[in-house]
Amino acid sequence: MDHVDRKIIAALRENGRATYADLGRSVGLSASSVHERVGKLEASGVITGYHAMVDPNAVGLGVTALVGIHPTDTATDEDVADALGGLDEVESCYAVAGDEAFVVKVRVSTVDELERCLGRLRRIPGVGRTNTTVVLSTRFEGRPNNAGLDEVATGKA
Repeated sequence: MDHVDRKIIAALRENGRATYADLGRSVGLSASSVHERVGKLEASGVITGYHAMVDPNAVGLGVTALVGIHPTDTATDEDVADALGGLDEVESCYAVAGDEAFVVKVRVSTVDELERCLGRLRRIPGVGRTNTTVVLSTRFEGRPNNAGLDEVATGKA
């Protein structure tokens, strides 16, 4: 993967619906060259898919919480992660270092629904306890990390 591929990825992360012509203009290549490069990035697993960004409030998911999962001594990470993946309200699951084995991002409609969700999380075999942080507001999320892209272009890397 070279600097041009990184610029294409950065552009797609900003606008996944950009046309090959638009991408070509932004990276200095023809649309057909960009099409070929994007195809290679998809085939190699660098680009894993495209999705719509949805405002959670607009679809009735106005409560977000980060929940730390403390496992029991007999828990296996795989079993707990599989069970967490079975809950619709769990949007993301991160294996982490420290006392907690996982931190999950949960989105639900109300605080009452969050309480019910936490009950379901605590009943998962292998979950000893949880630690919940309710998100008051989201300043940003899902932001593309294009760090270092300019240094590569200017030769400062």
